[in-house]
Amino acid sequence: MLKDMLDKAFENKPVAEVAKASPAALQGISDAGAEALKKHLGISSIEDLATNKYVLWAQAITTLATMNK
Repeated sequence: MLKDMLDKAFENKPVAEVAKASPAALQGISDAGAEALKKHLGISSIEDLATNKYVLWAQAITTLATMNK
């Protein structure tokens, strides 16, 4: 399952190590994209991305919108 989410270099690393890795370890996020996340939102790791308030707000809004259909 993780192999579908991660770049090949991170597929066999411990999950705790992956959480501390740059967002560029995620498939579809380039080094330039990871740099933009760091520059504009202060996101340096996958953990930072997952706990970012804007990401959490977007998830909450989407959940509420789905529930109100």
